[in-house]
Amino acid sequence: MMSCKQATELMSQEQDRQLTFFERINLRIHVLICDACNNYRQQMSVLRDACKRFGSGGTP
Repeated sequence: MMSCKQATELMSQEQDRQLTFFERINLRIHVLICDACNNYRQQMSVLRDACKRFGSGGTP
């Protein structure tokens, strides 16, 4: 089983590269089981979207 530290590292790496099939599957399983990592992933998504909008001159 993947640790939370490994999961958050993969979530960060996911922003820069495409994860392998096994990394994606293991991460998906971990996030389904771990509420903390699920919340972290959702927060990363919100921050990423806000940064994209800010960078493109869109309104928040």
